[in-house]
Amino acid sequence: MRFQFAIPICYLLSAIKPSALGMSVFTHLKQFTPSQRHAVVASFLGWALDAFDFFIFVFILSEIASEFSAGETLTTFAVVLTLATRPIGAFLFGIAADKYGRRPVLMINIILFSVFEFASGFAPNLVTLMVLRALYGVAMGGEWGVGASLTMETIPEQSRGFVSGLLQAGYPTGYLLASLVYALFGTLLGWRGMFMVGILPALLVLYIRRNVEESPSFRKARPKERVFWNEASRHRALILYTVILMTAFAFLSHGTQDYYPTFLKKQLKFAPPIVGSIGIVYNIGAILGGLTFGAISQRIGRRRAMTIPCLCILPTIFLWVFPTTPVALAIGAFVMQFFVQGAWGSIPVHLNELSPPGIRGTFPGLTYQIGQFLAAINLAMQSWLTTQFHGNYSYSLASVAAIVAIVISILIARGPEAKNAPL
Repeated sequence: MRFQFAIPICYLLSAIKPSALGMSVFTHLKQFTPSQRHAVVASFLGWALDAFDFFIFVFILSEIASEFSAGETLTTFAVVLTLATRPIGAFLFGIAADKYGRRPVLMINIILFSVFEFASGFAPNLVTLMVLRALYGVAMGGEWGVGASLTMETIPEQSRGFVSGLLQAGYPTGYLLASLVYALFGTLLGWRGMFMVGILPALLVLYIRRNVEESPSFRKARPKERVFWNEASRHRALILYTVILMTAFAFLSHGTQDYYPTFLKKQLKFAPPIVGSIGIVYNIGAILGGLTFGAISQRIGRRRAMTIPCLCILPTIFLWVFPTTPVALAIGAFVMQFFVQGAWGSIPVHLNELSPPGIRGTFPGLTYQIGQFLAAINLAMQSWLTTQFHGNYSYSLASVAAIVAIVISILIARGPEAKNAPL
């Protein structure tokens, strides 16, 4: 087992060279034109703040269940609804982005998810909260695909891998921000106040309106009516494969993230500051993983840069959920999320390169969010698994992570790659 684990690690280390990793984030951005730089910054912040609003809920799940005298498993369906409605937003806002442009649709997305997040703090009962989380999911569903398309169509080809990792690092950055806010202010603000903080991302719209230009590819193209349905019919097999792949990836990320704070609080009895602090540590690992493997993908290809971290997840599981001290768990969680988000680091560029040109505003986001929808049951499923394991959260977390990492490795080995395809 040790020898088998050493093979991907050695391959990874041989690939991590200055030429593969590129320069620092700031050096990369300095090489871009102002319009390219602003597009990257806006898309990164949009996804980071979107994730911030989403992950606030996973930290306050038990408090909400207590407030409304509802079971923990029932309360998790608010997360299920958020994930389940995201494909609706990806489709509606993706179609709009292909017709009216990436920039205005991105601004609408950000305003809407900020407003619904803020409104969640005023929910008088669990039913109202679930309705608001479903509406939040629609708005959240459009942001990722539109922002990724805007960026990938704007930046130079040789920077795609690095920027893909940077964009995907926005997701754990948002999780890190939520961890930080919960650790510092969770007790003071309460769960309602935590939701109200979520209005702040709306300020990003002012930056986009002032600094971000429309995608050059969209400006040159002439949108056609019904182009989505024509292209979707022609590329049925690609769409089906991508949806299956993104479903597995969604189980990987949500299966290792959403229930982890609850595991720390309920099974190990850690206080909010410790839970939030561990969240900060493992999200730093996630950010570094996305940047590392995204940059490496520009050299070794997208599929290899996704397969290697998936294989590395398997021996990491024991370090991640079976220690009992905060320090040991923080180290294990750091390594786990380094590999989880490392696998995710190539996804933005991979989906955009695979996408048929006429529906690039729709295809990446829609396939991504359908995968999220199909994996929406994950949190409730892990809660149920925990009851089957007699309250042992470690077993339910470990079993999902191991199975999904293997499935993804198989899917990637059987799938296509379009590295450096013209955008």
